[in-house]
Amino acid sequence: MDTDSELKDVLHTGQSTPAGSTDSSRDDAILARLGKKPVLKRHFGFMSILGFSCTVLITWEGSLGSTATHPRMHDPELTNAGNGGPSGIVYGFIVVWVGTVSVFATISELTSMAPTSGGQYHWISMLAPPRYRRFLGYIAGWLTVIGWQAVVASGGFVTGTMIQGLILLTHPDYAENMKNWHGTLLFWGVVFVCYVINTAGGPLLARFEGFVLILHLVGFFAVLLPMVILSDHGTATDGLSFCIGISGSVFAFLGGDAAIHMSEEIRNAAIVVPRSIMTGLAINGTLGFGMMIATLYCLGDMDAGLAENPQYPIMAIFRHAVGGSTAGAAVMSSIIVVMSFSATTGCLASASRIYWAFSRDRGLPGWKVLRKVSPRTSIPRHAVLTTTLIAILLSLVNIGDATAFNGVISISVAGLFGSYLIATSLLLYRRLTGGIHLPEGDDALTNTMGTHLTWGPWRLPGALGIANNIFSCAYLLFVFFFSFWPSSREVTPQNFNWAVLVFGTAILFSVFYYAVWAGKFYVGPVIEVGNRSL
Repeated sequence: MDTDSELKDVLHTGQSTPAGSTDSSRDDAILARLGKKPVLKRHFGFMSILGFSCTVLITWEGSLGSTATHPRMHDPELTNAGNGGPSGIVYGFIVVWVGTVSVFATISELTSMAPTSGGQYHWISMLAPPRYRRFLGYIAGWLTVIGWQAVVASGGFVTGTMIQGLILLTHPDYAENMKNWHGTLLFWGVVFVCYVINTAGGPLLARFEGFVLILHLVGFFAVLLPMVILSDHGTATDGLSFCIGISGSVFAFLGGDAAIHMSEEIRNAAIVVPRSIMTGLAINGTLGFGMMIATLYCLGDMDAGLAENPQYPIMAIFRHAVGGSTAGAAVMSSIIVVMSFSATTGCLASASRIYWAFSRDRGLPGWKVLRKVSPRTSIPRHAVLTTTLIAILLSLVNIGDATAFNGVISISVAGLFGSYLIATSLLLYRRLTGGIHLPEGDDALTNTMGTHLTWGPWRLPGALGIANNIFSCAYLLFVFFFSFWPSSREVTPQNFNWAVLVFGTAILFSVFYYAVWAGKFYVGPVIEVGNRSL
């Protein structure tokens, strides 16, 4: 039986569709055209995946920490020389917001073409010239895995150490006994609970994200209003230079592709995922900008805040903002902790799906185990467990040296933005060469390796799409370049950006693995038809 005949069997038998749903059958047919069997249950609709997207980004929550700990707020050279300070943070945030919207408008076009959990490596495999598609897809897969694994580790680390900061806020004498390993143990507790939520069953995660979206929106006002109304207000200084310090704002928007890796669990993914991404960026950008402005005008004495709570001075700022009330500051801080925990839960889900998808296509060590899906819950439990265990192993670095662990965190930007850059550049290449066509009403394979390319239902047409694609590539190159720079002019082992070393080591390992082992098995996205894989 030829490939097209087997594909038609898959399209018309409705494999793995719950309760004969018309929407699920349509989604499964779209997935089958990409050469993939539908094996995951589609528990997410627009509102639940919007909640997922918003609460992974948590931009207003992230902007609180990144603003209060921004190097420009503590470096006299940057603040007083007329080329930085608070206004530099504002301009940087605006540039990052605009750049992120541009990038994900382009990424959304790719998602609409091929709504698969593989995301970047699948798109690159279908867009790249035949000579390079196998290796470029493989590298993109590793970049995405590395980036998302670092995001999970970052989320667990931030949540765990934020709990430490909350303890310090309510019990100042804890400062005398505060140790790195305390934060590491809290990290383990956070990722364990995240693991339980992720493996308990698909509906639980979807409902959890829907609830957290409400907290995300209500919590914004619960934190903003006390700060704005009760605290003393300052003024911001002028400046435009933000290239190095822009990383804080970039991190506040990191994880925009989280929903993409859940595509095979979303109803009407080709349209819903792009809409949820763009809506989430609009909501998070607006809330984040408002919170950042409020924070800049309510900072007060930053040196006192740092002395009181070195890890999270924003908690000390909260306490001073509400008239010295520790209880009020604890409530405000607790909202941030809960949102950070919810973000880590979503990050674990997305990271595990890219592990699962890349293993399904034989790109990772242990792919035969990692590609398995629980028959009871339709969740890739082995992939979730692996992501959790690797995050725990990475957390051990923090016990010895928190500076070294910061290098692990930093590669999240380099890994994800590197994969975005390759994908968007190849889409621009195909756009300019006329390699993508309007969809045809047939059952043929499309938008996978070695097949013709067709646009999805969500795209930016004509010159607008080309202009946006060019801008997104330029922005990604800019951020990728500066993601390896240290945050301070005076570089020491404590503030050096170790991401370049960690990132380089990870890429070298992936290339070595490809040369000695993966090259024998990895051929790009596997076409699964009937009962066999091609």
